[in-house]
Amino acid sequence: MAKPTYLTKDGLEKIRKELDELQTKGRTDISRQIAEARDKGDLSENAEYDAAKDAQGHLEHKISILQSTLANAKIIDETNIDTSKVMIMSKVKVKNLQNNMEVTYTLVPEQETDLKAGRIASSTPIGQGLMGKKVGDTAEVKIPAGVITLKIINISL
Repeated sequence: MAKPTYLTKDGLEKIRKELDELQTKGRTDISRQIAEARDKGDLSENAEYDAAKDAQGHLEHKISILQSTLANAKIIDETNIDTSKVMIMSKVKVKNLQNNMEVTYTLVPEQETDLKAGRIASSTPIGQGLMGKKVGDTAEVKIPAGVITLKIINISL
């Protein structure tokens, strides 16, 4: 049995839209590219045809991954999230005790990561280090640059 993929309702809808786009417009565009390349003559020496066939393979692989993700999706009910400790979908304000900087992260499923919006995957080193912690707790997080100590300031939704 495949491992479940946890998603929010918005994340699920985003994947459905992307899949629909790839299955309709994406496949149509690739078919057109293959047909145009085929019309240019000898396929054995046609780099355009080879590139279009490669793109088709990549497109079909992406479609397959999205279909699998949807088949194994489990929706996260945000109304049942406990804000007494850090969990997936928690918004966590932390203070880096080395440089006193405060940052707010929202821990999300991997497919919904958006660093610009402060949404980090719960599977990242920081996400894993914060999971299960409560306000006032500290987390020692090993990152590529070394170890940082983060103090939990606030947990919300």
